[in-house]
Amino acid sequence: MDFAFKMNDGHFGPRKFWRNCLPRLKYHNPAIPMTVNRNHDQTGPALMTIHFTDPSSASELSAPISSTTQPSTSTAPTTPSSSGSPTTHTKEINMKHRTDSEILSQLISLTNAKLVRATPEEQRQLKELAEHKARAEKDSALSAVLNEQRRKEQAILTQARGEVASSNEA
Repeated sequence: MDFAFKMNDGHFGPRKFWRNCLPRLKYHNPAIPMTVNRNHDQTGPALMTIHFTDPSSASELSAPISSTTQPSTSTAPTTPSSSGSPTTHTKEINMKHRTDSEILSQLISLTNAKLVRATPEEQRQLKELAEHKARAEKDSALSAVLNEQRRKEQAILTQARGEVASSNEA
């Protein structure tokens, strides 16, 4: 992936893709090398280059999956790493002026990727999180009402104390 640091001039979608979609893709595909190059040229292109390999050679040269693998990010132009399988062909996705969901759908269609569905356990956890979020929003609104009520009472007490103090001085 190559895109600019700032999100002006069409680099907002690539940035959101990098923040939201790329970590999930890397989580489900840890053995696939992914490189991100960010530059300061706002007018430049925002491209994603996909390197395809022969499936038989990819299985022979696959690197061991390690939990210590760090994501590769660069601010200077870099060449693709040579540690992966030999590339048979490449495809590019122009990400400029596109949303993160458009970029993801184009990536899925180009690579013939399979969507990973949530397991029943994950769906249950997501449902619990949604319920927790709804309760938290309700509690937050109630707390805001109570805090506003306390502020009004405090203001009335402060005003009353001020009037009592001024009448005692007179």
